[in-house]
Amino acid sequence: MQTITLAEMPEPAYDDDADQPHWISRLAFPILSLVLLAVEALLWLALRGGHYWLAVPFVLVAGHIMHGQLIGFHEASHGLLRKRRWINELDGVLLGLFSFTSFSLYRAAHQTHHMHLSTERDEEFWPFVQPKAPRWLRVLAACLELTLGLFFTPCIFLRTFLRAGSPIRSRKVRRRIWLELALMVVMWCALATAVAWLGIWKYFLWMLVVPEIIAGNLQSWRRYIEHVGMTGSTPNSATRSIIPRGPLGHLFAFTLLHEPYHGVHHQRAGLPHAEIPRFAASLLPQSPEERPPFPSYRAALLDLLRCLPDPRVGPQWNSIASSSSSSKG
Repeated sequence: MQTITLAEMPEPAYDDDADQPHWISRLAFPILSLVLLAVEALLWLALRGGHYWLAVPFVLVAGHIMHGQLIGFHEASHGLLRKRRWINELDGVLLGLFSFTSFSLYRAAHQTHHMHLSTERDEEFWPFVQPKAPRWLRVLAACLELTLGLFFTPCIFLRTFLRAGSPIRSRKVRRRIWLELALMVVMWCALATAVAWLGIWKYFLWMLVVPEIIAGNLQSWRRYIEHVGMTGSTPNSATRSIIPRGPLGHLFAFTLLHEPYHGVHHQRAGLPHAEIPRFAASLLPQSPEERPPFPSYRAALLDLLRCLPDPRVGPQWNSIASSSSSSKG
């Protein structure tokens, strides 16, 4: 496995004005939104002309850009997507409606992921953080989320909200979650009714449903690459981070709002995405349990695939592995 070494990682000059993120990097989300509109327009033209061979690549590109929009949803949950709070909230709610996830629910559950990273109280990675969860359940959950992420991942968050002993206890937050869930049902019913009345199912499926399914699965695979199989107790040892190389790698990270530098996000959760690459040096190992960042998603994916037959997340699994080894000895 090829990784980045200390010698290959330049030390960033945090106080240097020249090292500040480019304005294009700061405007990544609006740029992605405009690109998505352009791709959707081209997709519509291809479908209208019956050029399905041309529509397929547009659908794939739209799926990737929608994946970037889902990361924008994550940024909004941290209050970092927009400078004005009401615009940040509006974007979060709208993105949540289209991804079948209440924005307020996601934000509340995501807080547990940061506060209790990879522990049994990390609601985002149930059941992988639960040593008592049988292997068949963890494998089944992984199969469903990696193939039907758009529909299964929202169920994970609904479980957090509806289960007994839910960490979401604020009446105000729970009331807002119910309102957003009701709004979601109303919106999708109205959208389906309008599509049926206008008879535009072809455009609805090709331009929205299929790209969203692709985006949901890409989101799931990225999240798994970031955490599944990682059993460390520090942000760097509990995450797989990618430091891209070359123009294409940096462009790819740009379209994902710099989420590949994932360990930095867990070290500095309040850092806007454009600032994250400046702290790439902090991803270098500081203890024996930490691993160097990966040079690409391909390398990180290969590492993940070795963990999927028995998916686990968190240091609580280490004591079980030690006990198992001792009993065999």
